[in-house]
Amino acid sequence: MANAKVAPYGSWKSPITSDLIVQGSVGLGMVRADGADVYWSEMRPSEGGRTCIVRRTADGATRDMLPQPFNARTRVHEYGGGEFLVREGTIYFSNYSDQRLYRVAHGDHSAPEPLTPESNSELRYGDMTFDPARRRLISVREDHRAAGGHEPANTLVSLRLDAEANADGGEVLVSGYDFYSSPRVSADGAHLAWLCWNHPNMPWDGTELWRADLRADGGIANARLVAGGRDESIFQPEWSPSGSLYFVSDRSGWWNLYRAAGEDETLEALCEMEAEFGLPQWGLGMSTYGFASDTEIVCAYIVRGMSRLARLDTETKALQEIESPYRDIQYVQAAAGRAFFNAGAPQQSPSIVALDLATDKTETLRRANELKFDEGYLSIAQAIEFPTTGGQTAHAFYYPPRNRDFDAPAGERPPLLVKSHGGPTAMASTTLSLSIQYWTSRGIAVLDVNYGGSTGYGREYRLRLNDTWGITDVDDCANGARALAAEGLVDGARAVITGGSA
Repeated sequence: MANAKVAPYGSWKSPITSDLIVQGSVGLGMVRADGADVYWSEMRPSEGGRTCIVRRTADGATRDMLPQPFNARTRVHEYGGGEFLVREGTIYFSNYSDQRLYRVAHGDHSAPEPLTPESNSELRYGDMTFDPARRRLISVREDHRAAGGHEPANTLVSLRLDAEANADGGEVLVSGYDFYSSPRVSADGAHLAWLCWNHPNMPWDGTELWRADLRADGGIANARLVAGGRDESIFQPEWSPSGSLYFVSDRSGWWNLYRAAGEDETLEALCEMEAEFGLPQWGLGMSTYGFASDTEIVCAYIVRGMSRLARLDTETKALQEIESPYRDIQYVQAAAGRAFFNAGAPQQSPSIVALDLATDKTETLRRANELKFDEGYLSIAQAIEFPTTGGQTAHAFYYPPRNRDFDAPAGERPPLLVKSHGGPTAMASTTLSLSIQYWTSRGIAVLDVNYGGSTGYGREYRLRLNDTWGITDVDDCANGARALAAEGLVDGARAVITGGSA
């Protein structure tokens, strides 16, 4: 670069400091739409890690909806998720300290009102859905009251909008499986769908999709299995506005969209392709698609580890990509003429984004942080493939060193930092990560490895890590470093590895 100083890799001075990385950042989570308003959860380190629910109205005004010390977080399945629901201007949420469900209306400035009994956190709730015909909630409930050293009982329960009516913690509607998620009531209140699974399966291994009729008194009848099993993972069942049941399944080897069509509920693929329309369900409340109308779905799908945004015509099955800079898209919500989601891009930190479906224009509503750096200090991820153990191919994102103020001496190769993400089924993202840019702007290359077991490359790739933890992942990280060194991109004698969780 013109006027750049020559200095060894690893010695470059950078404006991206550790103090700046933690300054003013928040964690953006689940997104929910209600009428013309959008709501999202926001974890705030400056408030002791409290998660607040934020509301933004159509005129652009934002407001915190939970007074301190209320903290919207559930411990169902320990990883939580699905911590709040919004319906007709009322928020229903799980409070972290006591795990009770509360409600608060957007026009109500009083304290949130509890809907479930005190239980010393032995009753936990998450992934709520609203039953409009009976004015009640249906929720996943995890009951630790009789565990006695054994696993708690997971069920689906009905909850009235009156705390006294829920004195027993809710009326059990569905039970018998080890785990439940994703209860969804059809728009007319006539049907309920849900996911369930048993040990030893994890939800990305095998789940079952069930549906049942809802009686006038709120009980269920005619429950039947729609799809899934020990070797088929189902994700995010949803009812269309007209009452058809849609879901994501990996029965083809990839998480693709399906629907149960007609009175005989014949399973029909909507868009079979080598792409992932689903995600590993580590938490509740996850979503990758939503209905803008009965014939239009707004969806996100992953190709080679990077998300794309699209609309799907449910009649013609035509998939049309929507151009956007975002490569990590989650918590998709849609309504007539618009969609919302949590997304990140290579040059933008995670953000809450609104999409105008008439123009395909996006608007950033909230960023995880407002820090901005000259692009000359930012390294953009490069998707790479490399050979690994057993004649297989593995995947990663490579970040070369970049700093507009410095060049390396001729012939020098940069040291390498290899990143191993938490496992077994997470995935590296290309969203702007200042913790990665911290290194690359100082002259250190980074390899963020999507080792065998990672999501984004189909079921077969996701299953590679089964029975080979500490072998496949380690081999892929080492082989990725070797591949870069063999190409002359890094100094193989100066390589370190870091990671977290598994």
